[in-house]
Amino acid sequence: MEQDKMMRIGLSMRYLGYHMAAWRHPDVPAGGAIDFKYFLDSARKAEAAKLDMIFFADGIGVRASDTPKGSLTRDSKNAELEPLTLLAAIGAHTSNIGLVATASTTYNEPFHIARKYASLDHISGGRAGWNVVTSWSQQEAWNFSRDEHLGYDERYERADEFVDVVKKLWDSWEDDAFIRNKETGIFYAESKLHVANHKGKHFSVRGPLNSARTPQGRPIVVQAGAAEAGRELAAKNADVVYSASFDILSARKYYADLKSRLRKYGRTADQMLIMPGLTTYVGKTRQEAQDKYDQLQDLIDPLSGLAILYSTLGDLSGYDLDGPVPDISSGPVSSIGDGLIEMARRDNMTIRQLYKHRASGGRQLIGTAADIVDDMETWFREGAADGFNLCPAILPNGLEDFVEFILPELRRRGLFRTEYASSTLRGNLGLKPLLFGD
Repeated sequence: MEQDKMMRIGLSMRYLGYHMAAWRHPDVPAGGAIDFKYFLDSARKAEAAKLDMIFFADGIGVRASDTPKGSLTRDSKNAELEPLTLLAAIGAHTSNIGLVATASTTYNEPFHIARKYASLDHISGGRAGWNVVTSWSQQEAWNFSRDEHLGYDERYERADEFVDVVKKLWDSWEDDAFIRNKETGIFYAESKLHVANHKGKHFSVRGPLNSARTPQGRPIVVQAGAAEAGRELAAKNADVVYSASFDILSARKYYADLKSRLRKYGRTADQMLIMPGLTTYVGKTRQEAQDKYDQLQDLIDPLSGLAILYSTLGDLSGYDLDGPVPDISSGPVSSIGDGLIEMARRDNMTIRQLYKHRASGGRQLIGTAADIVDDMETWFREGAADGFNLCPAILPNGLEDFVEFILPELRRRGLFRTEYASSTLRGNLGLKPLLFGD
């Protein structure tokens, strides 16, 4: 199919954008993160542009500490809408774009997740996706009657079994199980009901799910496996993987590794899409794009900047921000701290320059549409990506710039669709139809 040669592009919509100072930008509504209309506006723009999906990351708590003192009051990431509720509302006002949300396997039960995402898939006509994560923060543990969060191995062991149970529940009913024959009085065919009867180390779930098989067969499964356990979880279950590679060499290595693991689970390379995160600053000229980036960097509050460095370099609030980075590497992640100090020495960076560098987040491209699409095309053609997860620095401006400048160039090169190919997310992603039992 022609669409198989196309990139897949999703839009990450959490908060007000992915730059830490997004809420201070003059074009961004500071309270937008709890405003349904704010998100609906961006979702509609993404659908008009024919993007594959919108995506909401999530955490079950305010995952930050007030170090240095006063930094937390400057952080906008402390009030947001619950993503599944939000996506159900957005789904009622859109027709084609995929609806993906994060839900933790650490502080949920499989039956809850199976039922909620099945409902979203029915409500949206086959556009739901579940981003599988494990919860790692102390702050989340405190919200669920725990003094400490689960250890890494236990979290992923639980997650693996959790996803197995959810998939069993999604397969409770065959496609044509519900006869609903008023004359005979038979509502469903008993032979087409499959009770999970799952009994494992972490879960005992009988089933069946009180939902019919969904329009996609089951919702899309998304994962972001980086470490070994996460990669295996992704290879076994994920239809889409959101990755965080910063350079093409590591991206190609990750891509090849993850695709090679699929054979172990009886899967083929075309059954999983790998979509690295990408933030773009684009303008008519390179200087215009750079100015957009610099404007946001200048909006970073110094205490917020120091908070970024705290976990690796400790408290630097007593030092001159425009002076050199002191020789301190006693933070909790000393190897990272050592690397930051080495970089600061090599590039003669001040504390302010270092926290601005760290605040930049994921992979970023700054330039004209041609500059940015050249890079995207190289990753796509050379086995580093099947598409990208767009993480705008600010919403809606980052999305609007992508649509105005970058999409026309992608389409001119035949790299992105002009119309949707399907009414379901699975179909638009070019994934094979899911048959019962697959």
